[in-house]
Amino acid sequence: MTQTVYHFGGDADHSDPRQKDKKFAGGKGANLAEMASIGLPVPPGFTITTEECLAYLDGAHEFSDTLRDAVAQGVAHVEATVGKKLGDAADPLLVSVRSGAAISMPGMMDTVLNLGLNDETVKGLAETSGDARFAWDSYRRFIQMYSDVVLGIDHGLFEEALEIMREDHGFYSDTEMEAQHWEALVGEYQKIVEREQDKPFPQDVQTQLWGAIEAVFDSWDSERAKIYRRLNDIPHDLGTAVNVQAMVFGNMGDTSATGVAFTRDPSTGEKYYYGEWLVNAQGEDVVAGIRTPQYLTKARREEAGADKPSMEEAMPDAYAELARVFDLLEKHYKDMQDIEFTVQQGQLFLLQTRTGKRTAKAALKMAVEMEGEGLIDRKTAVLRIDPMALDQLLHPTLDPEAPRDILATGLPASPGAASGKIALDADTAELWANRGDAVILVRVETSPEDIHGMHAAKGILTARGGMTSHAAVVARGMGRPCVSGASGVSIDRKARTLRIGQAELAEGDVITLDGGNGQVMRGQVDTIEPELAGDFAKVMEWADEARRMGVRTNAETPEDCKTARSFGAEGIGLCRTEHMFFDADRIMAVREMILAEREDGRRAALAKLLPEQRSDFEAIFEVMAGLPCTIRLLDPPLHEFLPSDDGDFADLAQATGMDEERLKRRVAELHEFNPMLGHRGCRLGITYPEIYEMQARAIFEAVCAVKEKSGKAPLPEVMIPLVATKRELEILRALVDRVAEEVFAEKGTRVEYLVGTMIELPRAALMAGEIAEEARFFSFGTNDLTQTTLGLSRDDAGRFLGAYVDRGIFARDPFVSLDIDGVGQLVEIAAERGRATRGDIKLGICGEHGGDPASIGFCEKVGLDYVSASPFRVPIARLSAAQAALRKA
Repeated sequence: MTQTVYHFGGDADHSDPRQKDKKFAGGKGANLAEMASIGLPVPPGFTITTEECLAYLDGAHEFSDTLRDAVAQGVAHVEATVGKKLGDAADPLLVSVRSGAAISMPGMMDTVLNLGLNDETVKGLAETSGDARFAWDSYRRFIQMYSDVVLGIDHGLFEEALEIMREDHGFYSDTEMEAQHWEALVGEYQKIVEREQDKPFPQDVQTQLWGAIEAVFDSWDSERAKIYRRLNDIPHDLGTAVNVQAMVFGNMGDTSATGVAFTRDPSTGEKYYYGEWLVNAQGEDVVAGIRTPQYLTKARREEAGADKPSMEEAMPDAYAELARVFDLLEKHYKDMQDIEFTVQQGQLFLLQTRTGKRTAKAALKMAVEMEGEGLIDRKTAVLRIDPMALDQLLHPTLDPEAPRDILATGLPASPGAASGKIALDADTAELWANRGDAVILVRVETSPEDIHGMHAAKGILTARGGMTSHAAVVARGMGRPCVSGASGVSIDRKARTLRIGQAELAEGDVITLDGGNGQVMRGQVDTIEPELAGDFAKVMEWADEARRMGVRTNAETPEDCKTARSFGAEGIGLCRTEHMFFDADRIMAVREMILAEREDGRRAALAKLLPEQRSDFEAIFEVMAGLPCTIRLLDPPLHEFLPSDDGDFADLAQATGMDEERLKRRVAELHEFNPMLGHRGCRLGITYPEIYEMQARAIFEAVCAVKEKSGKAPLPEVMIPLVATKRELEILRALVDRVAEEVFAEKGTRVEYLVGTMIELPRAALMAGEIAEEARFFSFGTNDLTQTTLGLSRDDAGRFLGAYVDRGIFARDPFVSLDIDGVGQLVEIAAERGRATRGDIKLGICGEHGGDPASIGFCEKVGLDYVSASPFRVPIARLSAAQAALRKA
């Protein structure tokens, strides 16, 4: 029978490989077993596997007798190891109940601490510890946490009661409160529970334990966890393990403490011990930002000018042991570790280690330095970087020379810079972001329920919390700049206003954050463009050595081409020519062409557009000299160019000399019920060949001019869009070849060129062998291929795709990541049949999927020659292509 519960610590057997497999034991459970097995000071406990979570969620939300028996044995293991019993009134065992998913989800899942306390055991804890204050403080923490996580009672009710208690006695902080105050507060908390749920707080410790286990399992399906998984592409079918572990206490006086630490700086990647700690506190005090923590090392404290001593100074023996553990764990796991620890009356205990979340900048620095240290090899360094995290480095940062009206300075919790409107809650942030506004989420402190607003915001500012607070950890993982612990910030939630330093601001006012130095500024601050240099350039160099596929860009302006070249693009994979015609100076001529009733009228309008189009291509080809450039001939639904209001009709009538009513009738004649599947693409070229003649002439005249000017011509690849049959391509390829020969004869020179097509219809994919007789290349237009294969309009599907992803119908939005089972199969068929006909056919992908790492992995599997991505995604594509090649090797 498959084991459902694994013990760790004490005399537990850690030999079963499943216990250290994150798929079954979760990340936390696997690492606790690993640390215990190598002799580190881990409090004993047991792990309930992820399989039990999935069985619970898939079934009737009930526990089997087998699991209940296994948990009882787990409790007995902990009791035997520490010499205390759960529920013993004289000398009680207390435990924590924590989640532990296979993939780290910081702050998303539920935790309960100090479980096992009730009205009797609290007295025994006070007696055995010799500290009544500690016992009653632990009990009030347990009631608040259990009520929030398990009973669903708003934690704000308990915070309010605590605030009243402090105000009534004139206390500034929790540490000033004595045993009698905490005991009185416990009474108030119990009244809140009874009032809110019509029954008293549970006193039976077994009821408490199973309630906590149930709550952790249920938290896997919480809304915040679903949102986090969707945002981070984490599968919904993994489940979470549950870890039940003997409590150790950081709140047993001045020789006790708690902290969170990283073996390297997760923001910058610098190699030093980075972390925070609090004397006489429990773990949630650090993570939740309830108290502002202290620095871990003396050097960092002195650098910050802080008064309170570092852990290195206040607890030198415990710190020395912690430093030894840092080095051991980093070498053992060969990566930067995120560690939670507790010091109980001078003795160090480790509660967790996991691979630490980091910014893109830190990830690159660590990869390069760890490779240099010999800790990892170059392949591991390249594979370790999350390609999508590079997006953090590919956008503008604040100009150091720009004037700054600094309102306050907090902690630089997550690097980067952002400007936006102040939003004082997560729902407002999401609402404003959805309407197109840049938003800065400002909170006293964030909680897991804010996840949707944090993702929607451009940056995050909190009044409380440290460098390892919830806001800081989540922001770093998301790549959002964050300033935390800005003590000069106070929020009036009722008035929807805030004070930052001496400034009075209202929700909706614009501020700027610099997450690199913690500054908060009034208004918007100028930015500078990013550059690919240093560790970033080094990793890209390693990636280029490893990848097989080429990487091009989707671009139709010289500016985009220059950006893409600076990021390493090796050509253009898609130039959408219709984007060139929406300019106000050109749209009138385009409308004249479309509305013309005879060919001579269309040619007259096209003659106006030819020099403009030729100029467009010359500018692009000069930037891309010597590189392949795929130019897609006109592919618009015609309605996009046509006038829609009376003012436009009047202007067009005046420009063309055509009667306005006649114009409106002509527009009505051109109306299509489904223009995306109507008169567009190659169908336009078949019916109005003069349009494609003009574009082909502009392409070849431009490439000849660039060749004459620089001696270095690009390789134009003329793409015929929306082909469904060989005959369509045959007709239009002949047109392009004829125009090319005419231009070459006129210019007295020749250039190499290719004619091919975009595969964006299922029939084209299936008939690829036949179409390849006319095509020198295929470029997979996976945006439209997804629409036509799934029968989905990407413009309309957004209304329901989120529900489809949440319910597991699609693993991911198919317009973001390629539907490999369906659309991918068509790509694979087309590639195979195209190669069978033409062995040297060039194959690439130019849809937006060309910048998605998972889709790029599929392209490597199929053996495409290149992927094409938007300019700012070129580095992402380069790294993804390298990782795909390394994984395939």
